[in-house]
Amino acid sequence: MRIRELGRTGLLVPPVCFGGNVLGWTADRKTSFQILDRLVGAGLNFIDTADAYSAWVPGHIGGESESVLGDWIESRRNREKIVIATKVGAELGPGRKGLSRRYIMKAVEASLKRLKTDYIDIYQSHRDDPFTPVDETMEAYARLIHQGKVRFIGASNFDVERLNEAETVAVENGWPRYEVVQPQYNLYDRTEFESQIAPYCVSHEVGAMCYYGLATGFLTGKYANIEDIQGKPRASVLAAYFNERGFRILDALKRVADHRAVSPAQVALSWVAARPGVTATIASVTSVSQADELIRAAGLSLSEQEIDVLIEASDPIIESRMQAFS
Repeated sequence: MRIRELGRTGLLVPPVCFGGNVLGWTADRKTSFQILDRLVGAGLNFIDTADAYSAWVPGHIGGESESVLGDWIESRRNREKIVIATKVGAELGPGRKGLSRRYIMKAVEASLKRLKTDYIDIYQSHRDDPFTPVDETMEAYARLIHQGKVRFIGASNFDVERLNEAETVAVENGWPRYEVVQPQYNLYDRTEFESQIAPYCVSHEVGAMCYYGLATGFLTGKYANIEDIQGKPRASVLAAYFNERGFRILDALKRVADHRAVSPAQVALSWVAARPGVTATIASVTSVSQADELIRAAGLSLSEQEIDVLIEASDPIIESRMQAFS
């Protein structure tokens, strides 16, 4: 498994990383501990979480994922072996959102407490906050880095215009910049990353940790038809992939997977990790057997021919042309 440097941070991460949104949600505490043991034991030591995970679940208030991760780290006494990325800014409830200085300074203390650590490796703006001046946000992060509570900062779900604005503010004031971005990117969702975010990452030497590498599970190939997703978490999101292009992608994934005697999920994740501008792809799992899929995906290298087959099958430009003449 090839380890990669994350932008200019000096942090070394595997090409496939664990999305911890499931911790304390679709993976209970016992299963979460088993998953984390398996992944970290195999070298997949980058854990992505957020203070908002999993506030959308009835009865949850946010912070559940961080709390489970913190309990696991405390029980294993392995903080120095783990790279923790968490986020701030997504809505947790009335008055609990945004990227103001006051909110960030309060939210980071809550995250540190739940994670049972005195520092966060990568602290990320979960979503852009158009109501807070960029310089206020970046100054707050600079203060946290100066205090030693945060090592590096990143931005999730930002467009290139806002990334450039944040970098300009940081450079002008001598503050740390966003060293990591976290956009959505997979074989189906390609256009925005490839046309905008990837060129930005390459030209600015920024690390890209792409989420939804399996398109919420669609690219695993385990859903044969739309009826299979009824009652599943995020079924409405999954439903958007059930179309001609989606099934064309699944067919190509299956052909490559069968040729390599691996699973479609492994191929899908390996494809993302091999793309220009990508440091690693993030995927969630809810069982130890699924964790093994991530481990195997991290060790899989696709040939140029296999990558090209998948590029052609998933090409959104070809799809848009087909629709124009339908």
